[in-house]
Amino acid sequence: MDKKALSFLCVGVILGALVSAGVFSFALNRSATGSVSASERRVLKLGHVLESSHPVHVAMEHLATRLSEISGGAMEIEIFPNGQLGSEAQQIEQVQNGGLDMVKTSTAALEQFVPQLAVFGLPYLFRDNAHFWTVLNGPIGRQLLAAGESRGMHGLCYYDSGSRSFYTSGDPIRGPADVRGKKIRVVQSPMAMDMISNFGGAPTPIPWGEVYTALQQGMVDGAENNPPSFLSSRQYEVAKHYTLDEHTSVPDMVIMSASSWASLTSQQRLWLDQAAEESVVFQRRLWEERTAAALEELQQNGVTVLRPDKAAFMAAAAPLYEAIAGTPVGELADRIREAR
Repeated sequence: MDKKALSFLCVGVILGALVSAGVFSFALNRSATGSVSASERRVLKLGHVLESSHPVHVAMEHLATRLSEISGGAMEIEIFPNGQLGSEAQQIEQVQNGGLDMVKTSTAALEQFVPQLAVFGLPYLFRDNAHFWTVLNGPIGRQLLAAGESRGMHGLCYYDSGSRSFYTSGDPIRGPADVRGKKIRVVQSPMAMDMISNFGGAPTPIPWGEVYTALQQGMVDGAENNPPSFLSSRQYEVAKHYTLDEHTSVPDMVIMSASSWASLTSQQRLWLDQAAEESVVFQRRLWEERTAAALEELQQNGVTVLRPDKAAFMAAAAPLYEAIAGTPVGELADRIREAR
């Protein structure tokens, strides 16, 4: 081979190496920037019944953002708020049968699917917010997250849903005796219905999206929920008395279809778990801020906020604990109360 041919050969080898290096570098950069094709991207659908202004919805947006960032665009979450995919019970069923990847739901709505979760419906179960999170972040909380696995549901994380209190369109509730004879909207939860019945009221299960009209038309006399939900739903327009008895602390839970979870790779599960954990920290901080702001805004909109003697409500709730003594839920309640 002459010198000229050798020279062309060397140039060709060098150019080939440079092109290969460029392609390799491009592939690395593509991976690093998360520029994945549509076929490579995993999109999870997440439904819930809350308004898009609700702080829990904002937390789910944070979850979706962080999952996209952590995975470099390889995983996305598409959120469907406002009950677009049905009621909580309907969305839970969709998750069970694999028709929906994820749902954010109150644990009260999960009772009919996972009976152990009825424990959260017991009035005054937790001493304070610190006790509440000690339980959720500890062995009991992890046990309850996993309790739906055999029923097709993988528990991902808890969100703070504050404390539930009564609000009415007519006479205010100043003590448990004032619940007597009133029709009170509750979620489809046996424990919630038992609590209202125990106070002498008439528990009336109604889907969340229908509560405003039910209050407006007198189908119910009142309902019970946390301040941000009372505000974002605009139910304060037709219910002007809010009684901060804070009878229950019922957390929200993000659950995933067991079949969807099983279809994820180990890396995808790690990404999703990390994003969920970060969203919980974000949501707890946001919840505290929004609760204080909601109470202030409710009063600015003409709502009378009452702060009753909780001891009377606690005493009225005692028969509920007596009724479940020795049952699995009763024993779980004992463990929670003893948790430190």
